[in-house]
Amino acid sequence: MSLSILSVHPGVTALALGGLCLLGGCKMASSSHNLEGKRLYQSGHYSQAVDRFQKAIETDSTNPDAYYNMAATFHRMGVDKGDEQLLAQSEMLYNQCLDYDPNHVDCHRALGVLLIETGRSDASFRLMKNWANKNPNSAEARIELARLYHEFGDLPTSKVHLDQALQIDPYNSRAWNAAGLMQEQAGNYGQALANYHRSYQNNNLQPDVASRIATLQRNLNTSGASTISGDTRMVTPTLSTGRY
Repeated sequence: MSLSILSVHPGVTALALGGLCLLGGCKMASSSHNLEGKRLYQSGHYSQAVDRFQKAIETDSTNPDAYYNMAATFHRMGVDKGDEQLLAQSEMLYNQCLDYDPNHVDCHRALGVLLIETGRSDASFRLMKNWANKNPNSAEARIELARLYHEFGDLPTSKVHLDQALQIDPYNSRAWNAAGLMQEQAGNYGQALANYHRSYQNNNLQPDVASRIATLQRNLNTSGASTISGDTRMVTPTLSTGRY
């Protein structure tokens, strides 16, 4: 399979891409292709996954998750192979995703990672700052900006943005999780545990948070809390199957 990306112009219609498709049906078909592509990606069949995500785009040319998923796949392949062309294709697709969904959380995070990996940390900071500035009521933008400052060791600035995120959305489970991790790394284990509990109360579908709660509680009860550590490193993106 050729790894070149089929360019899909925003004005291309579903009809032009191969048959009349009602809007709801197109979106369902695109989601189906996305799900199959994600399964292939998770099985390590990256080239086949790219084919599925391309089909998702052909079916619904405005589906931001399809662009993101294809970008994430090229990103993974580019890192694994050290291939600059694949990384450049990934960057282009991340930007196309943001054209259709300017607040796509995973896409901002993944593009920020790619920019850092390719020696453009300043561009990564500009990306996150611009997102936060354009969306003053977005907790997610501030969480990602806090994550970036944390990654680069600027904990005071990270905490400022995280506090702002919690002011905007006091029930944001990701913000409380990040606050817990920050307190845990600072050695404030009691406060970290309280923050993790707040996160889990707001979203109990977080096995990682449940694990951190259990670990902290166990260590606090056995005076071994000083050995606890956390990891905030930005990671290779995961795939998306739906809107956020």
